[in-house]
Amino acid sequence: MQAAYYLGNKSFQLREGEAILPQEGEVQLKVAYCGVCGTDVHIYHGAMDKRVRIPQVIGHEVSATVSAVGPGVSGIEVGDQVAVRPLQRGAVDPSDNEQHHIGKNLKFIGIDTAGGMQSYWNVPAYTLHKLPENLSLEHGALIEPLAVACHDVRLSQLKTGEKAVVIGGGPIGMLVAMVAKHHGAQVLISEVNEHRLELAKTMDFEIVNPAKESLEEKVHTFTSGAMADVAFEVSGSQAGVDAMTQVLRARGRAVMVAIHPQPRQVDLFRFFWRELQLIGVRVYEAEDFEEAIQLAASGKLELEKLITQVSPLADVQKVFEAIDSNPAGMKYLLQI
Repeated sequence: MQAAYYLGNKSFQLREGEAILPQEGEVQLKVAYCGVCGTDVHIYHGAMDKRVRIPQVIGHEVSATVSAVGPGVSGIEVGDQVAVRPLQRGAVDPSDNEQHHIGKNLKFIGIDTAGGMQSYWNVPAYTLHKLPENLSLEHGALIEPLAVACHDVRLSQLKTGEKAVVIGGGPIGMLVAMVAKHHGAQVLISEVNEHRLELAKTMDFEIVNPAKESLEEKVHTFTSGAMADVAFEVSGSQAGVDAMTQVLRARGRAVMVAIHPQPRQVDLFRFFWRELQLIGVRVYEAEDFEEAIQLAASGKLELEKLITQVSPLADVQKVFEAIDSNPAGMKYLLQI
């Protein structure tokens, strides 16, 4: 088998290895595709070297076929096609409030432990979700990020007919917009990259480039003066945080999707003055994976448009370099 190891210093190395039989409660997967996540890119840039155990195989956006089943596993059979929900349970902490998907001692598989950029990968059986036969394994590798979007929209309490603004039109932002639209919202995408805006236009989204025109004025026009019911902050920028409070109507909901590694200035007066709500969202739960699978299999989402490039695992170094050199790119898949 082959595995791509992150070595630090923006470098990967392909190594040969032996597939390991699954242990109690584990399943061995023959990995089909592994998507490159924004978190993987942060790892590549060295931003998570204190967390990742170098050298380490990374990657968590995986579709696969079950190749072996360990002792004590039921409901999963060799040959099943699956997606992986890469959350490994840790010891329960009283502060978790039964929210195990964001537990204090949670480990994220593919970051805190070995990931899916390898031919064979052993994972806990409880992380698996079966894929229907009509869903390609290529699109199956998009289930994990699509589940993020399903979780974000679910926690936003979005209702049919509401107006939503998505600030940031990268892969997750686009998926959030697609799910929100599926749930009956009218969606405006704010993005500074013109190529991504053109992609959004092909999917019939309203668009705005806040570097060229006023986002607030565009939202005012888009909503006939009512302003947005929900704003999803997916840009990870101070400008995005500033914008989310300005585009909302009274009692609007701001949903913090992006990871902000440093504290940001937030207009708390605006929260007071307009009785806004701030909703934090992180990863997903089992029901979000199931909704993502159902949506992907339905064919109602134009997932193919989000796939920028599919490359063999041997080209892993070139893929990460390509992502750095192409800010307009969306989803890159490694074919394992």
